[in-house]
Amino acid sequence: MGNQVDKLSHLSYAEVPTVDPNGVDTEDGPRIGVSYIFSNDDDELEDGSAANGTDKDQNQEEKHYDKRDEVECAVYNRDECIYEKSVKSADLEAYSPENLLNKCKAGDLVEFVATGQYPHWAVYVGDFQVVHLHRSEVKNSFLTDASQGRRCRIVNDLYRFKPLAPDVAVQNAMEQVGLKDRELSWRNSECFAAWCRFGKREFKMGGEIRIGKQPYRLKIFLSEKHSHVLEFQSLEDMIMEKRRNDHLGRTAVLRELANHFNSVEEIKSEPGAE
Repeated sequence: MGNQVDKLSHLSYAEVPTVDPNGVDTEDGPRIGVSYIFSNDDDELEDGSAANGTDKDQNQEEKHYDKRDEVECAVYNRDECIYEKSVKSADLEAYSPENLLNKCKAGDLVEFVATGQYPHWAVYVGDFQVVHLHRSEVKNSFLTDASQGRRCRIVNDLYRFKPLAPDVAVQNAMEQVGLKDRELSWRNSECFAAWCRFGKREFKMGGEIRIGKQPYRLKIFLSEKHSHVLEFQSLEDMIMEKRRNDHLGRTAVLRELANHFNSVEEIKSEPGAE
């Protein structure tokens, strides 16, 4: 059941259940519970396809990337911070594939980024090559080919789990090359690459049972003093939402949240609303 991959579109913020009927937690600010159940992966949208499913020009040169549109966030498992992406906590500078090759070591996690696309993750395995989950298949590609015009960076330190030895991470990746479709245990390239480096079953489909309290919190930084919190029952669900936000970009995410809070205020102001 955990490997079911039927498509379920993401619910809008106005439609998902909240911790509080008004979507506001008195201690930490607004929170919303989100769950992706039996949702397909987003790999088809990472590259080669627009959001409407039409093909993109694979021959175009370097794709547009604006780091100002990055969505800064942190992830907590109960009270422990397990992931953080912010200009204060990590080097988010992205490089051309050719320049990044001079910085890569075997076992490194590589993230390919472009504005308006899902980020694509891979494991650098040496000899200018990466292993990555792409289009429902685990592939061994040259890093420059896997980039497909996107800029890239090493992201070993975004997740705060203890990493496996580099040779073990490489072995994990290489042993999966050739797996495809229903043989896969990961919903997207990020889950696959992170599993190779950290070895945690939570990155796999069905790695956690979605029952009870939602232990994962995705904290989106809106400004230096304000943030918004979403809650999830599994790491897998959280990653799906985090990647959706990366795809939308900071401007669109802020607009979406503003629309949600405006609709909440309208409901509260209706006659008879409690």
